[in-house]
Amino acid sequence: MKDRIYVCHTFYHAYISVVKELNLKSEERGRASLMLSSMSNDFGDFAKRAEKSGLFEEVISFDEKEDVTFPEIMKYHKDRGNIILNLFQRIKYTKALGKAQEAYVPIDFREYKDIYVFNDSDPIGYYLNYKKIYYHAVEDGLDTVVYTDDARYGNRGFFGLKAFMAAHNLIFIENGYSKYCIDFEVNDLSRIKYTMPNFIEVPRKELTKAVKQEDLHYLTDIFLDENWNTLEYFKSAPSYKKKVMILSDPVCDHETRKKIMRDIVDEYGKDATVFIKQHPRDIVDYTEELPDCIIVKERFPMEIMNIIPEFHVDLAVTILTVPDGIEFADKVIFLGNDFMDKYEDPAIHRTIEMI
Repeated sequence: MKDRIYVCHTFYHAYISVVKELNLKSEERGRASLMLSSMSNDFGDFAKRAEKSGLFEEVISFDEKEDVTFPEIMKYHKDRGNIILNLFQRIKYTKALGKAQEAYVPIDFREYKDIYVFNDSDPIGYYLNYKKIYYHAVEDGLDTVVYTDDARYGNRGFFGLKAFMAAHNLIFIENGYSKYCIDFEVNDLSRIKYTMPNFIEVPRKELTKAVKQEDLHYLTDIFLDENWNTLEYFKSAPSYKKKVMILSDPVCDHETRKKIMRDIVDEYGKDATVFIKQHPRDIVDYTEELPDCIIVKERFPMEIMNIIPEFHVDLAVTILTVPDGIEFADKVIFLGNDFMDKYEDPAIHRTIEMI
């Protein structure tokens, strides 16, 4: 049996996986596998750097497939106008999506003692339940369930019945409700309105603080390409100007996203050196839109900036990115839902209020 495997869909997932490994004693490291899904994120040459670090036994690429890939599965997405008919349809969907992944899963998960899945709402969750394989679910982002409880939001109406069916593996619900989910690891239990007995608290700040100084090089070696040059822009920025870091988010359509960033720069970037840290899944090119800003295009989780002293800024502005993980700024402004109300239908982002 192999020890453990982390199934990651984003750079942040990989970051937490690395931090978890660095919390172990040195002799316990190098036994885990890191699995990178290409479904929603392009990891580039990250896998090579992770493998070279020696922190993982192997790094595996996973060509996970969304439901839209299979027309024969998408037919089960039609609303039949009746809760009973819709649930029967969903039973078929759950099994079909799980089964469809078999051709793309490159390993035998039964070989691992522990399986950690970030964002089990993706097809991998359906697959593991289809194969009746137990796993640990891990919160997608920092306090994700506090702000967007997708399990309950996506199952509004007759939730008790749906949760009962998920517990008996008839349908699938993410974040701790499925039969084969052993537990659901979250950052802060006290802030989550609806919980389950299998929710466990693992504060991410404690995980990062526990990483020893001599091990921080793993994070920079793995997440920063050897050719990255953003640090030079920080060093050359005028000392008499304040530094402002704006964190983009993959929200709205591309044109609306450009307007959002322009408005933020106009509001908070006056008389400042402005850096735009692009979210790894934000592929909009802001170069022409914001010619006076320095675009940080390197794809790494923002937490890496906490361990590089030169990355310090006077102000960081986030849209929906939870600000609790930001230590590289003197002041942080979280714009949140009130700000987003101006740009899109509030029902899209005010999911907690709609449960």
